[in-house]
Amino acid sequence: MYAVPDQSGKIGIVTGSNSGTGKEAAKRLAAAGMRVIMAVRTPAKGEAARAEILAEHPDARLEIRRVDLADLASVREFADGILADGTPIDLLANNAGVMMPPERMTTADGFELQLGSNFLGPFALTLRLLPALLAAPAPRVSTMSSGAANFGRIGFDDLQWERRRYISGRAYAQSKLADLMFAVELARVAKARDWKLMSNGAHPGYTRTNLQSAGATLGRDRPSLMSRLMYAVDFLPSQDVVQGAEPLLYAAADPNAVADGYYGPSKRFGLVGPTGKARVTGRARDAAANARLWAEAERLTGVALPTTV
Repeated sequence: MYAVPDQSGKIGIVTGSNSGTGKEAAKRLAAAGMRVIMAVRTPAKGEAARAEILAEHPDARLEIRRVDLADLASVREFADGILADGTPIDLLANNAGVMMPPERMTTADGFELQLGSNFLGPFALTLRLLPALLAAPAPRVSTMSSGAANFGRIGFDDLQWERRRYISGRAYAQSKLADLMFAVELARVAKARDWKLMSNGAHPGYTRTNLQSAGATLGRDRPSLMSRLMYAVDFLPSQDVVQGAEPLLYAAADPNAVADGYYGPSKRFGLVGPTGKARVTGRARDAAANARLWAEAERLTGVALPTTV
């Protein structure tokens, strides 16, 4: 198991920390001494996760705060609360997401659900939190992507899948490619502005969590027949959440992690195994596309880089 370095004196935010890789990351960061703000959509589920962590690590410092990344008003309210605290934030782990709902759904702001929840919400959250992050001595923004990013394409002419026939898997791949492009572009922006901030990315390989089943049941009592058949015949190598959270933990806390780095499992097609450097698809190294996506995200969210930091 990866040993998280000492995090005493640091404050971090982990989104989606009521379950899966987010809960595991929050637990291990807190066990290493970090004060962790568990940013969750449903506070009751967050409190249940917090109780589980405290049962194992009674000295863990954990705080539950609500944020719904599919609602930009909620993102603004959460960020305003953090900024009002006046406390530097050492880490933002953009972990939360949704995966392949059975049909096209939209966020509170009318965005296609996966693009809105997985990319636009975290984008707005990160930019709103920059004043608190840049007040820390060595802040990090670690964004969870996916191996699906390798198959993604950014449909600039139809980002929201309003004109094309909706294909959930392709929309998911687009959103996770957008996450990786964001991590790369934020690293470039930080370097250009001489910020101390480290932006990097991670992916969990094929980790068994409730992400797959939760997405497949959105709007339904249970997954579709096709989804159930896919899981029934699944032959790919997979790993548990303890291993699957480690690329994010490495990106978020390891002294050897670097800006613009990308980390994931190192064995069997990048699906399982100990953390290593992951290959960044060339589509996330397209400077013009990255800048275009950033500009579009600013337009859609109404959130732009601050001018006073």
